[in-house]
Amino acid sequence: MLTQNINFSKFGVNKNYFKTKIFVNKTLKKYSKDKFFQSLSNRYIYSFSKKKILKYKKFNNFNIVGIGGSSLGIEAIYNFLSFKIKKKFNFYNNIDSNNFLEKKKIKSLNIIISKSGNTLETISNFNILNNKKNNLFISEKSNNYLRKLANKLKCEVLEHRNYIGGRYSVLSEVGMLPSILMGLKEEKFKNFDNLIKNQKFIDGLIDSVSSTIFYIKNKKFNSIILNYDERSEELFKWYQQLLAESLGKKSKGLLPIVSTMPKDNHSLMQLYLDGPKNSFYTFFDVIEKKSPKINNSLILNSHNYLKNKSFLDIKIAQKKATQNIFKNKKIPFRSFNVLNRSENSLGEIFTFFMLETILLGNALKVNPFDQPSVELIKIETNKILKKN
Repeated sequence: MLTQNINFSKFGVNKNYFKTKIFVNKTLKKYSKDKFFQSLSNRYIYSFSKKKILKYKKFNNFNIVGIGGSSLGIEAIYNFLSFKIKKKFNFYNNIDSNNFLEKKKIKSLNIIISKSGNTLETISNFNILNNKKNNLFISEKSNNYLRKLANKLKCEVLEHRNYIGGRYSVLSEVGMLPSILMGLKEEKFKNFDNLIKNQKFIDGLIDSVSSTIFYIKNKKFNSIILNYDERSEELFKWYQQLLAESLGKKSKGLLPIVSTMPKDNHSLMQLYLDGPKNSFYTFFDVIEKKSPKINNSLILNSHNYLKNKSFLDIKIAQKKATQNIFKNKKIPFRSFNVLNRSENSLGEIFTFFMLETILLGNALKVNPFDQPSVELIKIETNKILKKN
């Protein structure tokens, strides 16, 4: 068990385990009083009061206007916990004309999010939405475009703390304000203080960091997620940004690839099993309590073994079969089985992956909090637009 909500099977590479254990404990201790780490716990003080945002709960429809870390975490929450959410959330998270074609205007609250306040895609999407009322902005305190626009429109602006990067912001105002408006219990996402005292959780981090560094040294640069839970697709889009943008520096890094399972047994699995040995894998699943059952009357005698089976039974059998073949072929993997779909379990997953990424950045001697080359593209894009 990683926590009471998550079953975890380690990679199990024991090379440099004790050296990594010292490194992990030392690094976590170094960061434990950092302002960013407070955002992972209930000690964090938001730039809004819960009473003050009650007025926004009257809306049934919300438009999230943001990109990357200003949207992906919210999308992960919305989809992972969709069975609890009665409100409708739309996401304007790319430059896509189809988002605006033939859409009826419904009374909505627009939540416009950009740490810098100057994100081109976010500025453009909000402009095309063309709503001068019912807007709430989240941006850092600076003389940026969105703050100036909010002042012009006389809209409320919440502070995006400048010490929290976009891809690490899901448990701050960026993710938790929308969670409250979804009707979720935001405090249940934030269990950092207990998690770092949980030795099984820490052992999971130590094994993951130790094993990943070993794989990198052995030229395995693809971190492939085998995702068996459709509601977690957006979670792993968030994870892709987290891992790629945090570690991809100084000619180092990992390529996060997400496979939809068991569907990809029929497309990519042949490559995973018999292709280049440059990858390591993470199996991920959520164990659902309810699952459709096979209709026995439509099962032929040749397939009697399917009678009385549920979708869950079939999915678990396929996952176990894949893991057995991986073991036989000595393909490295770990696995997460989430035992209940809740704010607690999702918060634990967010926290694990963020801590793992920060620790890997420190081990690889890269800064896990910046993204210098992304900034180059932003500058170049503005140059081109200004010329034309």
